[in-house]
Amino acid sequence: MAGNTKGRKRRFGSVRQLPSGTWQARYTGPDGLTRKAPEPFDSKRAAEQWLVESEADILRGAWLDPDAGNVTLSDYANQWIKERDLKARTREEYARHLRLHILPNLGRISLNEITPARIRSWRADRLAAGVGPSTVAKTYRILRAIFTTAVDDDLIRRNPCRIKRAGQDKAAERPMATLDQVFAIARAIQPRYRLLVLLATFAQLRFGELVALRRRDLNLATLEIRVRKATAEMEDGTQVDDDPKSEAGKRPITLPQGLRADIETHLARYAQPGPDGRLFLGAQGGIPRRRNFNRIWHKALTDAGIPSELGLHLHDLRHAGSTWSAQSGATLKELMARIGHSSTRAALIYQHATRDRDQAIAAALNELINEAHQKATEG
Repeated sequence: MAGNTKGRKRRFGSVRQLPSGTWQARYTGPDGLTRKAPEPFDSKRAAEQWLVESEADILRGAWLDPDAGNVTLSDYANQWIKERDLKARTREEYARHLRLHILPNLGRISLNEITPARIRSWRADRLAAGVGPSTVAKTYRILRAIFTTAVDDDLIRRNPCRIKRAGQDKAAERPMATLDQVFAIARAIQPRYRLLVLLATFAQLRFGELVALRRRDLNLATLEIRVRKATAEMEDGTQVDDDPKSEAGKRPITLPQGLRADIETHLARYAQPGPDGRLFLGAQGGIPRRRNFNRIWHKALTDAGIPSELGLHLHDLRHAGSTWSAQSGATLKELMARIGHSSTRAALIYQHATRDRDQAIAAALNELINEAHQKATEG
């Protein structure tokens, strides 16, 4: 009969029934080697469908060597970090996330065996173990980037990191310092760090950018600072002056005229001599370190009468200054240039209304309500 295919030899691959009753499919790949389906099928039809799909992949040039992904995540991830063009501090940070949060759970598993289900389980376990959501989100982004490269390397077909918004983290809202608090801290802190506090606020500089500043970066005639480098502290304690994370980080910043006297005093008393001299040095003449500075910072907060429960960090002064800049009428592009961001995400944060402004708006609306009530009463 024309429709009877019994005994007809398959054009591509072969299917056979195993003693267990399941069905095995195999074919000869483009490399001349025999390739078997990773698992037996419950039906002959399912085995044949797998062969059809495998042949289609070969014909359209989408075939992947199933053994190519047979490398452990640990081996691949460590090589991935070595080959990426990363800042030294960023490289250390990525390696730490791998060591603490990825490799203990997934490191010994082959790339081609890590499924979306395994990724979901790994993420749930990290959160259940008490790892902070922000840390889990950052680790997930690193893991997703590793698998994206594995796809590009033709080691796996699809990225198993497919959890929607798992790489997004919403940081807790930071406290907003008032103008009075900023100047109270500047008065209370060790005099050699007064200007550092003021520049963190009114130039919106990060700690690493501040301690990397040299005399030549400051133009007194135009009252402008040029950010060229950022000092990073490595895990072994060494300090490295490196380029900012992005080109946007290299930027000129015009300073308020009200800081001129503080700048001149600081240059005369505390900065190293010579054009390459550092603007900020510790009491012993070394580059300030975050840990040591934090002790000085917390003492200044106490002396300035800032409540400890406020949890104010030096970086929060950058947030305050950026918010005031936005309220002055700065455009989104101007804010991005001043704070050194290449994306709009951070700059948009500072354009959000503060509580004080929101309360002022509510007060104005309240006046309208009172006026309406008064008219209704009089009518």
